[in-house]
Amino acid sequence: MRSLAIVLALATPAWASEDIADQYPQSVLYSKPVEYIPGVYSAIGATAPPTYENSGHNNNLSFIVTGEGVIVINGGAAYVLAEALHQEIQAITDQPVKLVFNENGQGHAMLGNAYWSELGVPIIAHSDAAAEFEEYGPQILEGMQRYNQDKAERTFLAGPTETFEDEYVVEMGDFRIEAKFLGPAHSPGDISIWLPNQSLVIAGDMAFHERMLPIFQETYTADWLETWDNEFEALGATYVIPGHGHPTNMDQVRRYTRDYLVYLRAKIQEHMDAGGDLAEAYYVDQSPYAHLDTFEELATKNAGRVFEQMEFE
Repeated sequence: MRSLAIVLALATPAWASEDIADQYPQSVLYSKPVEYIPGVYSAIGATAPPTYENSGHNNNLSFIVTGEGVIVINGGAAYVLAEALHQEIQAITDQPVKLVFNENGQGHAMLGNAYWSELGVPIIAHSDAAAEFEEYGPQILEGMQRYNQDKAERTFLAGPTETFEDEYVVEMGDFRIEAKFLGPAHSPGDISIWLPNQSLVIAGDMAFHERMLPIFQETYTADWLETWDNEFEALGATYVIPGHGHPTNMDQVRRYTRDYLVYLRAKIQEHMDAGGDLAEAYYVDQSPYAHLDTFEELATKNAGRVFEQMEFE
């Protein structure tokens, strides 16, 4: 098995930066898929907001070559991204794609389902993610069409074909693949893909480290921390492929996900204890995390949303 030291040597932040528009110009994919441990590949997306230049590939599109078929994790943000990922898979193996998992109900997880659905590939997601996509799919598609322009062609709304509540297990070839809903985290229906025999978790948006995590209106940070402490840590993963950014280890994602949430909540609590209001809460000190990509876009929004949550806790 390729050592984690080699993985981390390859996974330098310079490889995925919001300052690099596209690092794989011959493809609509932001980056070429790389094999991180035997059989497990990921095309690492830009650590930046979705743009025409990165084709909306700002999350990780992963796949597992099991020996009896390929399992894909994330549909991608557009038909053309899913198609491009499939071309990369076909260049690596002649094993067919047997299954697609959607990590959540966001556009960059589900819009590419349009491509996979035309091939008749089963698509699996958590029931909450499916409900989210069903409710907001038209808005999500419209947003992608605005930035992706001609690259949005052929993309249509195609939700998962099957849903689950707690766990969905696949035994295929050399792999046991456990899709797990560990509890409330970043967005409704977030799942992580756990490979117990390889000690690797494809964490999805449970874990961030190279870019600042976004706190949405439906993101409840206290619940995310509880899920992290009680369930995610218990996996004891050696390898972590996060939803965004390069493969790493638990120490790194803990530092920039759990510890960031704890830090921000503490800063907001100090602000509230001092009688501070929402207008001032946006500007609590987050300088220890200012080096992360998307800090400028997200830090003040995150602080405001945490203040609004903690007012009612």
